[in-house]
Amino acid sequence: MKDTLQDGLRKFSAGQCDNAYEFMGCHPETRDGVQGYVFRVWAPNAQAVSVIGEFNFWNTEDLPMTRLDCGVWEAFSVYAKEGQPYKYCVTGAFGGQIHKLDPYGTACTPLPDPASKICCEDYKWQDAAFRRKNARGSSLHKPPNIYEVHAGSGRRKEDGAYLNYEELAWELAPYVKDMGYTHVELLPVMEHPYEPSWGYQVTGYYAPSARWGTPRQLKAFVDICHQHGVGVIFDWVPAHFPKDLYGLYEFDGTSCYELQDELMREHPEWGTRIFDYGRWEVRSFLVSSAVYWLKEYHADGIRVDAVTSMLHLNYARTHWHPNRYGGEHNLEAIDFLRQLNSACFRANPHVLMIAEESTAWPMVSKPTSDGGLGFNFKWNMGWMNDMIRYTCLDPLFRKDNHNLITFSLMYAFSENFVLPISHDEVVHGKGSLINKMPGTYEEKFAGLRAFLGYMMTHPGKKLLFMGSEFGQFKEWDYQSGLDWLLLDYESHRMCKHYVRTLNHLYRQTPALWEDDYSWEGFKWIAADDNAHSVISFRRIDKKGNEVVTVCNFTPVQREGYRIGLPIYGDWVELFNSDLAEFGGGNVVNGVIKTDPEPMHGFDQSAALTLPPLSVLVLKKKRARPYPKKKAEQLAKARAKAEADKN
Repeated sequence: MKDTLQDGLRKFSAGQCDNAYEFMGCHPETRDGVQGYVFRVWAPNAQAVSVIGEFNFWNTEDLPMTRLDCGVWEAFSVYAKEGQPYKYCVTGAFGGQIHKLDPYGTACTPLPDPASKICCEDYKWQDAAFRRKNARGSSLHKPPNIYEVHAGSGRRKEDGAYLNYEELAWELAPYVKDMGYTHVELLPVMEHPYEPSWGYQVTGYYAPSARWGTPRQLKAFVDICHQHGVGVIFDWVPAHFPKDLYGLYEFDGTSCYELQDELMREHPEWGTRIFDYGRWEVRSFLVSSAVYWLKEYHADGIRVDAVTSMLHLNYARTHWHPNRYGGEHNLEAIDFLRQLNSACFRANPHVLMIAEESTAWPMVSKPTSDGGLGFNFKWNMGWMNDMIRYTCLDPLFRKDNHNLITFSLMYAFSENFVLPISHDEVVHGKGSLINKMPGTYEEKFAGLRAFLGYMMTHPGKKLLFMGSEFGQFKEWDYQSGLDWLLLDYESHRMCKHYVRTLNHLYRQTPALWEDDYSWEGFKWIAADDNAHSVISFRRIDKKGNEVVTVCNFTPVQREGYRIGLPIYGDWVELFNSDLAEFGGGNVVNGVIKTDPEPMHGFDQSAALTLPPLSVLVLKKKRARPYPKKKAEQLAKARAKAEADKN
């Protein structure tokens, strides 16, 4: 163990450690034939540190720690027991004592008196089959479809109390599987003191929040999801941390985990401290945290929050210090993110590493070997903002803003995008997704169907926040559960049925996801019909199979709307958002027969009836022989046109 520890400490102090949780924090250990627990903590500038806990009656002098190399302190107790709470009593660099949580603590006691808990119990996983299956193929060529959930407000007990993680899993996993989602993404479940932060101000980077249960129960959540064929993504926050005295804040009496620069260490928007990505021990702490959730909790993905704030030194600042080259890029954070992604892919080559990055920073989702940041996906905030802005417009004015629904294809293949409709878009006065739709009650549902239909056929993987799938009218409120009672009403039941059908269509149609990140998988038919607010395009899989999508973003039914089609023959509606079973008017086309009438660069076209506020997905039914007479007439017309040119 001594050699292993020395090697670990060496890597830890060099910023090259991705498993610091294996020797830092609290662990069972046998010394001189006696079983006990060893405690280790990094406090480089502390004058003294001791372990206090239930096992020594919180006596600050009972268990003093010994300083090891690189600012790490150690103590061993034969009296400590599994499940007991503890803290570190730190005598700071300038004197004074403060009681701190263990930064590597794997469990916490509930608020209002948080303490770390000794938690080293084993969990017997039953998800081997899922993990083997999930390891097949590249996620770029799979159909990730993510259901974003806040653990405390998705579902609650009848009396309003929280479900614990395991109880939530038994409610959520079957629902998510039935609805056709592939993954659940949890807003941060790491321990946090401030509930209105939704988990984005973390104090326990290795500890699940006690408000929703124990570490064993969170592991059970992941296990149950996996047994239902559903992956789990954890939201993770390496950008900043809160200034709660018992947390990482000035841990040893100095700026230990945070930047020392007084101008730069405070996040101006959130009133939090910013990690010092140039300090090796901090890097080891953060990288090990991400790997911990992958290894110990079998997470299938990590969504990294607020990447933009990490990349730019001048983010939300009027006054700031430039980097060593005089620029605004945070060079240490850039290097950290590359290291983070490399470590996570070593831990799980099939992990989904997703960046919330809202600027045009290049190569976010490209490999580090090519100069990228190393994520495999990036949230497409541009598409999200444009679509929501477009959706909020009265249809009368959409023709003048047609670029909002087409501009995303100018850059759609520059990154590997996820199309997100997240919690951020249904809170703080922004209104729920369905309430963004203008018009009558019926038009709101039709508009939502059109919005989601376009989203599911647009290149990029998908993410939808809970409640949007059944048309929740009120904004998301973290203090209460979703309005599941709305499903007593037919419109909301049909809305849920629509999203379920759409999700399954998406997963069963490789043309919609197999080649998401190149022009080979997407071809415009017509992008410029702003007068009618109609767009049409093709999606193509690796085998050349294709579907055609036609979107009508006005509440006007369009008869005889003609588009070019790539193949002569009979086409059918694979999907129609206006079906009566979805709450629509049931305007359908039946078999669509092409004519040898050139249009949109094709030799044939077809006349369609476009329902109001609708999305149609067409699929070729069978080929028909090209009419010989029509073909001859067409050939003569082309020859004449060529002759007239010359």
